[in-house]
Amino acid sequence: MKTDPKGVLTGSHELSGNHACAEGAFAAGCRFLGCYPIVPALEISQRFLERAPAVGATFIQMEDEVSVLAAVLGASWTGKRSMTVTSGPGLSLMMEHLGLGVMLETPCVIVDVQMVGPGLGIPTRPSQGDMMQSRWGSHGDYEIVALAPSSPQEMFDFMIKAFNFSERYRIPVAVMSDEYVAHLVERVVIPPADAIELVPRRYYKGRKDNYLPFKRDKDFVPPMVDIGKGYRFHVTGLTHDNRGYPIMFEECQEYNVHPLVRKIRHFADEIVEVQESNLDDAEVILVSYGATSRAARKAMEEARKSGIKVGSLKLVTVWPFPEKRVAELAKRVKAFVVPEMNFGQIVLEVERCSYGAANVFFIPHGEKGVEYTEDIQAVIKRAVQEKNIKDGVIECVSKGV
Repeated sequence: MKTDPKGVLTGSHELSGNHACAEGAFAAGCRFLGCYPIVPALEISQRFLERAPAVGATFIQMEDEVSVLAAVLGASWTGKRSMTVTSGPGLSLMMEHLGLGVMLETPCVIVDVQMVGPGLGIPTRPSQGDMMQSRWGSHGDYEIVALAPSSPQEMFDFMIKAFNFSERYRIPVAVMSDEYVAHLVERVVIPPADAIELVPRRYYKGRKDNYLPFKRDKDFVPPMVDIGKGYRFHVTGLTHDNRGYPIMFEECQEYNVHPLVRKIRHFADEIVEVQESNLDDAEVILVSYGATSRAARKAMEEARKSGIKVGSLKLVTVWPFPEKRVAELAKRVKAFVVPEMNFGQIVLEVERCSYGAANVFFIPHGEKGVEYTEDIQAVIKRAVQEKNIKDGVIECVSKGV
């Protein structure tokens, strides 16, 4: 399916990550933004609001982030591609309705511009401290898709990916940006509308009185209809049957909830995306995502110039995690080095999936700037020199690395 040209600013533009996010959403067919203003995500909603009249989109500011995601879910059920944008504290408030969106199998996109926390933290400093929350923040069993852009161009491109994933699998999708990428200004190339491929919503085709909103196709994804089009059905966050009515016993819980997990796990190989560089001869692999990928790439290039065989594994999709690829690589390299702007989150997944076959070094990165590389280079040298496989994550700090 091709996108509506009204939402596409074809050409080359100097855009911040936040502005690129709004343009990517429009290009992906998004026509509803619900939000509560918060720094450092503010410019996304401002750009969306400025362009909404020309594009034919709806903008609504709610009283808080709890009601924001409720509005987004409702808008999606009317047939509009819908999204919200937030940061740290706002994401925490959205967790209840994230779970509701999962249970109602509602396509939507949540953009989290990560800042330093916890609490109100420092809204003007970047962080990657919400990565585990994006996966495990709501209660119960479910799977989610989360992408991590490292540039304004990726911010634009990943918004299209995010909406496509949300429609394909009927799930909320997270785009995990950060304050650095949000305010970084670079050239963004926006293709013509006829070059942008969108995944269409899967609609029910049949008699209205036969429609069952949660009757699944073979890939575990049920077709949808738009509310207000004459279909009679019920949706609830309670465990429910094909009709959407609450039926709360174990057999129905299995029937209802297990497919929420299966529809992602069974298709993980289609969803997972990584960018690989110099892995063929690598002794050490830098695993990175988001803004830290910029420093990781520079550190890899500098290490290669000095004769150290370093490769790069950049995560496009952080969730689902590329378990198979990390396990394969662990069998033939000395170590993984994982820089993150937090105190250790995705590194735990790298360590888990290495199964003790390679060392895993962690660097709490960003204190001296996102694109600072000396801390990463120092740990690369240590990883090459280490002769023994050590248990657990080897944490390295800037002093005494």
